[in-house]
Amino acid sequence: MAEPVAFTAMALDAALGWPAWLYRRIGHPVGAFARVIDAGARRWNKPHGTPNMRRIGGAATLVLVMGFAGAGAWVSELIAAYILGSYSWLATAILVFPAIAQRSLLDHVRLVLVALENGDLERARCAVANIVGRDTAELDEAAVSRAAIESLAESFCDGVVAPLIWLALLGLPGIWAFKALSTADSLIGHIEEPWRDFGWAAAKCDDLANWLPARIAGALICLGGGGGWRIMHRDRGKHASPNAGWPEAAMAGALGITLAGPISYDGVRYERPVIGQGLQAGARHLRKAIGIYVRACALLWIIAGVSAWPG
Repeated sequence: MAEPVAFTAMALDAALGWPAWLYRRIGHPVGAFARVIDAGARRWNKPHGTPNMRRIGGAATLVLVMGFAGAGAWVSELIAAYILGSYSWLATAILVFPAIAQRSLLDHVRLVLVALENGDLERARCAVANIVGRDTAELDEAAVSRAAIESLAESFCDGVVAPLIWLALLGLPGIWAFKALSTADSLIGHIEEPWRDFGWAAAKCDDLANWLPARIAGALICLGGGGGWRIMHRDRGKHASPNAGWPEAAMAGALGITLAGPISYDGVRYERPVIGQGLQAGARHLRKAIGIYVRACALLWIIAGVSAWPG
């Protein structure tokens, strides 16, 4: 039989997450990736460098951090196999679960919901600021709810579905190399300066790595929400990202609400097309979105369990 690595890792993440006491003592593996990326940026993202040189430096940084992550995972797997033999799959599951953001995402979004349902808009703004990059100080309840729902849908793809797919494709090195890529994209994969050229490789590779996961995530959200297929196919191309539009449009369709629209970053307003149709988002829609997310994760549990069932 296939060892239930993915199923066990998801169960560990659901039960434990990444405990705060452990984070305080040793941080999280992505912190090491961030330090490698920061070192590469200091070395190769010089203001006086040409755009091509900054692109090459960014690509080199990406290769370094993904190689560091993949090689570390590969060596860890070899050590586990040598020490534990046929039980090494359990060690692999333990090494996999920190790369899955299933529990962390749910916990962060629930903080936004609790604040909104308690009528504490300021606290809700602070909570949503921890999961989105947009300006949050002036957001009303609808905008806070919309931001949380969008983040929940998009992060379901790159924080849950994509890591599991890369685990299935390339094993432990694959999931951690993807996690390094995702970290690089979140830190430097922006069109704004000073990252436009340096982060180009990270942004393009992340788009490629999430192509299949985004479409699977959208389908799982539609299945978990009992609908949304029409809006997903109609509005998936309205997002600036070639991938994020799939799960966001699926969530908008399943909830019968509008997402996206105008947004501000660092005081600059950006016009974005509206995704979906129907009502403005509110706390009740955020609660429903969390339910859809949980059911979509449950579908992944079923897939992982069936794939490990004795043949």
